Amino acid sequence: MAKLFGTDGIRGKAGVFPLDPPTVELIGWSLARHLRAGTDEPDPLIVIGRDTRESGEWIERALLRGAARAGARCESAGVITTPGIAFLTRTLGSAAGVVISASHNPYDDNGIKVFEPSGRKLNESLERRIEADVSSETPDLTMAEATGEVTVDEPHAAELRERYSRYLLEEVAGGLTLAGLSLVLDCANGAASDIAPELFRQLDAHVITMNNLPDGKNINRDCGSLHLESLRRRVLEEGAHVGVAFDGDADRALFVDRSGNFVDGDATLWILAKQLQTAGLLNDQIVVATVMSNIGLELALSSRGIKLLRTDVGDKYVLDELIKTGASIGGEQSGHIIFPKLSLAGDGIMTTLYLLRALQDSQKELEELTSGFQRYPQILVNVRVREKRDFSELPAVARLASETQEKLGAKGRLLLRYSGTESLARVMIEGESQTEIDGYARRLADAITAELGPSHEAV
Repeated sequence: MAKLFGTDGIRGKAGVFPLDPPTVELIGWSLARHLRAGTDEPDPLIVIGRDTRESGEWIERALLRGAARAGARCESAGVITTPGIAFLTRTLGSAAGVVISASHNPYDDNGIKVFEPSGRKLNESLERRIEADVSSETPDLTMAEATGEVTVDEPHAAELRERYSRYLLEEVAGGLTLAGLSLVLDCANGAASDIAPELFRQLDAHVITMNNLPDGKNINRDCGSLHLESLRRRVLEEGAHVGVAFDGDADRALFVDRSGNFVDGDATLWILAKQLQTAGLLNDQIVVATVMSNIGLELALSSRGIKLLRTDVGDKYVLDELIKTGASIGGEQSGHIIFPKLSLAGDGIMTTLYLLRALQDSQKELEELTSGFQRYPQILVNVRVREKRDFSELPAVARLASETQEKLGAKGRLLLRYSGTESLARVMIEGESQTEIDGYARRLADAITAELGPSHEAV
């Protein structure tokens, strides 16, 4: 059986299996068929949206055709952010929400991400059933007992988008005014290109926009959260207070302060954790992040009596831990921040609103709010391997890892892990001295290469 779903849904080259039209139609049919089987409703509602990639429209049409053949009612919100669909799924009483997007990837990639009624990503059991349908040699798309109707009209799509915008403006940003604040928004030529500038203007900010003219091919191209240098230059040129960079589907945001310093997800978690703690809203004094978050965040939070819980890489794992512990906030270094009481999906616009509220409440510059968080030097070395054996089964590697962690002490961290998608071992070390950790990392990489692989490279 083909494994289609990763930690962030289905992703690949548009037009190539599994994102070719027949397979996408089959995925839509399978999703709707299993939704019907799991509910008393003969025509479950599926709400769908997409980012600005040129392939998004035909992928959406193919998926809607398949879902309708299995009896689903389908409504399209058109171009909308990923968290916008998560919100609509939750508030419309939908059986599922679907986003056609490949997030921060290049335009010729695309993907299918599915949300449950709670706004949480699709459960693995249903993912496996869809994969089984796709792997079937003779799937029978004519098995549906009813034919649903497809709703893809722009006036209705605009109403759905407005519903999400109104939620952000009236509930998330309630009472917030940004008068006197100058913002540069890099919309990555993606899903935030219309909604974000308009929203922040309604909050009385002075908004300067970049990369908000999508043409189907320029999404994420030398812009957005993966390419911050042009945003940095623009902030300095304009003398703006804050620069904001979204990715293609706007589920994450990164920032630039007035002096041109980059503010990543770790620094954002530090600022927002302090804000929540001061307001008495930081449940159990816990913040959730991944194993890739800098040790400087852990030490900074510890200085305020806040515990950092780490998960595997991926917002899915962050969310699982947030739900398990009841923590108030979690996220990734990439700027994917989750506020589980408001949304079970990361939301770059929501994150920006919370950050700007912290600025307004404190009457401080962004640079001042990051004070107390010291980023420690870090190195990541990739080692090509022929097999993925447990590092504890490699005596020389295990011994060297133990010695390295002992030398690093409480102000250093070693992480050995394998890539989930490539034949790579990853050696990540943080510590007080770049020279020292570089040496430690090279020695560990050499030890792994001697056991498992031919080469290594630093990134």
